[in-house]
Amino acid sequence: MIKGLEKAVERVRALPEDRQAYAAQVLDEIADEAVAYKLSSDERDDLSAALEEMEHGEVASDADVAAVFARLTA
Repeated sequence: MIKGLEKAVERVRALPEDRQAYAAQVLDEIADEAVAYKLSSDERDDLSAALEEMEHGEVASDADVAAVFARLTA
């Protein structure tokens, strides 16, 4: 562990329990972001199909997207 992180952990230890819990949550989120997400074979296939559709110009129009948002926010 680097010195800066060690110092920060020591300072957090002196905080009230609720602040320590918040610090733990933030560190957990940072650690989760550092791990690369592994696509399943189904997700990889879906992504490949979507990219292929995009390459062929098969994308939703602005009007289609607006209609979906309108339905979801109504």
